[in-house]
Amino acid sequence: MQVSATLKHARVSPQKCRLVADMVRGSREEAEDKVRHLLDRSRQLEKEVRQLKATLASGQGSDLAERATDVDGIKVLAARVDGADPKALREAVDRLKQRLGTAVVVLGSVEDDKARLVAGVTKDVTDRVKAGALVGEIAPLVGGRGGGRPDMAQAGGSDPGGLDAALERVRSYVTEQIR
Repeated sequence: MQVSATLKHARVSPQKCRLVADMVRGSREEAEDKVRHLLDRSRQLEKEVRQLKATLASGQGSDLAERATDVDGIKVLAARVDGADPKALREAVDRLKQRLGTAVVVLGSVEDDKARLVAGVTKDVTDRVKAGALVGEIAPLVGGRGGGRPDMAQAGGSDPGGLDAALERVRSYVTEQIR
């Protein structure tokens, strides 16, 4: 039985080889190199897309910093940055924390019908507001959960419709924690 399966596979392989070669516009002998080249190119393009998303998120960060409000000497910023993946959100949160000084920053995004949240708290505030607890509070509003360290945490959820409500909750949560 195993021999017949091996023979069947051997008969199909040349057909599949030709199909793959046709798809990469080459001969059967060139197919492996062409597929390898396409995979390398795909990885490079994915890297470039990640870098562009990070650049986009940080570019928006300059404008976002101006929207921060003050709560007892702590700059609080909660904003939506659509199109940013979690890595771009984390990088933007770090840049905003540096720019704002003493701050709590939460950025949210919708990607692939999922809500993403990243919270950052500067070290001088973590004794009063912890990023992990903050995302634990707001993540249920997007149908998810999250967690992390006192200075950086993230969450995801299946209800992107709740993202605005989650971001709106940030200021009142911070106010409750420090008063």
